[in-house]
Amino acid sequence: MAIIRVENLTFAYDSSFENIFENVSFQIDTDWKLGLIGRNGKGKTTFLNLLQGKYSYQGKIQSSVQFDYFPYIIEDKEDFCKDILLNICPNAQEWELIRELSYLEVDEDVLYRPFNTLSNGEQTKVLLAALFLNEGHFLLIDEPTNHLDMNARETVANYLKRKKGFILVSHDRSFLDGCVDHILSINRSNIEIQSGNFSTWFTNFNRQQNFELNKNAKLKKDIDNMRKAAKRTANWSDKVEASKIGNGHCDRGYIGHKAAKMMKRSKAIEIRQQRAIEEKSQLLQNLETIEDLKIAPISYFSNTLAIFDHVVPIYDEKKICNPISFEINKNDRIALIGKNGSGKSSLLKLLLGQPINHQGTINLGSGIIISYVPQDTSSLKGNLTEFAKNNEIDESLFKAILRKMDFSRIQFEKNIEDYSAGQKKKVLIAKSLCEKAHLYVWDEPLNYIDIYSRMQIEKLIQEYQFTMIFVEHDKTFTNNIATKKIEL
Repeated sequence: MAIIRVENLTFAYDSSFENIFENVSFQIDTDWKLGLIGRNGKGKTTFLNLLQGKYSYQGKIQSSVQFDYFPYIIEDKEDFCKDILLNICPNAQEWELIRELSYLEVDEDVLYRPFNTLSNGEQTKVLLAALFLNEGHFLLIDEPTNHLDMNARETVANYLKRKKGFILVSHDRSFLDGCVDHILSINRSNIEIQSGNFSTWFTNFNRQQNFELNKNAKLKKDIDNMRKAAKRTANWSDKVEASKIGNGHCDRGYIGHKAAKMMKRSKAIEIRQQRAIEEKSQLLQNLETIEDLKIAPISYFSNTLAIFDHVVPIYDEKKICNPISFEINKNDRIALIGKNGSGKSSLLKLLLGQPINHQGTINLGSGIIISYVPQDTSSLKGNLTEFAKNNEIDESLFKAILRKMDFSRIQFEKNIEDYSAGQKKKVLIAKSLCEKAHLYVWDEPLNYIDIYSRMQIEKLIQEYQFTMIFVEHDKTFTNNIATKKIEL
């Protein structure tokens, strides 16, 4: 066991106007299975890079362990997998590699294949297996689930649960629950560490926020009452003091004493009021409000929007799944479930009319308008104003939605190329929410998107119950919103 100590850490990028971290201190036990969570753009990957010494910073980071980072960069992907893995962990034996791969449900034959012939999910698994064979190293795992299907996520979570000594960045709630024993949360005003999985942390976080909301309301009421009382007492003091003048023969000493006493009481109330104001100012600094999103779907005249009849995509003259038949009806929220490469995205693209070789027929209702969120964000460029104009959406509405999804106004001044991966996905979702459509087709919309925004999108879908078909490997999200699941 070793300790990673962070003391008075302050960091900002050269091009930024604000600090990402400001005078933060905490410590991490290297035996922990630590989940790192926070809003998009709040510094999760930046913190992992700081641990690796990639940037200059103020403060101290002290550690006696060597850090390894996932995803590991492979320079020549045409090399055999075994050679690449032994280069990553040179002290490992082949039987150890085979053992680790078996835990991850990967056939040992992959060791004797070129790395680039492995699927994205297989590449993720074998790299994790190799990195964990570096004894004494502490692994920094940055969003490993983006290339993993639902079953693979469960397998990797079970694998990580057997290990110790890592920091895991992930926004998948089920995945975090399956493998971590501590949570490090980058909040709006501080950084906190708690023992337990994500669900335990989230329950405690909500309790704290509800406690602070109730205390804030009570203090606000108390401050208003004390302000009125102080003013009332001060007025009484002034009136009593004034009664000494023009009142004939009176006990001026008694009246003066009474006025001073009432003024002293007024000052005491003001001091209590100031203390309450200071206490109130310490509350709600980490408040996470999940603002309601809106959408304007169009009702289709018929109950059935599309019919898939024995459809199967074909690549290189091979059928990539069994023939599939189903209907998309009004208010359906259909989740396509299956392993990577099973044809889920291809079915969505066929629905969009893209020229993919296939068998079977797809009958799309006449005049149906579709709003599409693709997986890939690489085509995004320019600023938000240009993006809104090019996609013929209302710029004010578009930016208002992004504000609700936790975009700061400073983000509006940047080019989209400079956004984080999660912020780019939010741009695509906000665009879709601006579009009036009969059918919403979303292909892995949640990749890189933070937990709070996932809950926000869930709430939107549950409230409006618009018709959609989607691919998403986040188990919690899918279970919460899907009305039908179709497994390929």
